[in-house]
Amino acid sequence: MRTGLLAGLAVGAVLLGACGGPTTAPTTSRPPSSTSTSTTTTTGPPRSSTTTTTSTLPPTTTTPSSLVVPAGLAGKEWNVIPTTAKVVALTFDAGANADGVAKILATLATERVRATFFLTGNFVSAYPSAARAIASAGMRLGDHSITHPYFTELTDAEIRHEVLGARSQILSVTGSDPWPWFRFPYFDRNEHTIAVVNSVGFVPIGWTVDTLGWEGTSGGITVSTVVSRVLANLQPGEIVVMHCGSNPTDHSTLDADALPTVIHDVRARGYSFVTLDALLP
Repeated sequence: MRTGLLAGLAVGAVLLGACGGPTTAPTTSRPPSSTSTSTTTTTGPPRSSTTTTTSTLPPTTTTPSSLVVPAGLAGKEWNVIPTTAKVVALTFDAGANADGVAKILATLATERVRATFFLTGNFVSAYPSAARAIASAGMRLGDHSITHPYFTELTDAEIRHEVLGARSQILSVTGSDPWPWFRFPYFDRNEHTIAVVNSVGFVPIGWTVDTLGWEGTSGGITVSTVVSRVLANLQPGEIVVMHCGSNPTDHSTLDADALPTVIHDVRARGYSFVTLDALLP
C-alpha cells in the first residue's frame, strides 16, 4: 500500500496544478487499487508530480474529544445540500498554487458572497499569506488533507494523520478551524474511508457539479464552459466545485475569470449563496 502511494505521488500534473477534480457526480478514470471497494467511481484527472510532499508533522492519530460529526451528517459524502430553498454553495479547492486567489476574493467581496475554501496543509504552508487572506475575508474553511494523496491507498492511521494534521496546520496559519468539512483529494473514497474520516469528526463533501475550470484553455475549457456547467446543474442546494490554482500548462485561471458571471447569472435565476454551514442541523 505504501509503495503504491509513493509511486502515485510521482506521476501526473494537471489536477493538483490547479487542485482540480472530476466532472459532475463524483465519478476517476484511474483504475481502482486492489484494496479499494469504492461505492462510487470517479473520473478524476491524473496525479500531480509538483506539489504533493510528505508532511513534517508528527503522526496525528488521536481525535480531540471535541471533534464529533454533527448530528445527521455521518455515513455519506454530501453532494448537495438537502433543501428546497434556492441556494447555491460555491466551493474552492486550494492544493497547489494561489494564482487565482486574489481575483476570487476580490469578486466575492464585491458581490458580498461567502464561499467555502478547502485547503491542504501543504497549501497553507507554501502560501500562508493567501491562506490568511481567505480566512480574513470571512470565508468558511474546509480540510483537504495535508499532502493530497489517494485516500483509498492509505492506512487508517495515515488517513487520520492527513485529516487531523491538515486541521492543525490550517488552524496554526489562519486561526480558523476547518472542522467539520472535509473534501477527499481526487474525490477518491469508499465506504471505509468515509467511515474513518467520520471517526475523526469530519464530514466528507463532494459536489453537484465540477466547472472543469481546472482543465484550462489547453483542455478546451472556456469561461463560457464554466458558466454553462454551473447553470445547467442549477438546483436548490447545488454544491459547485471550483479551484484556486492556475492550470500548470497554460496558466489560465478560468474559475476566477468566470466567477463574476457565475454569480450574476445564478442570482438572475432567483438564487442566493450560502456556505456549507447550511448543512448543519
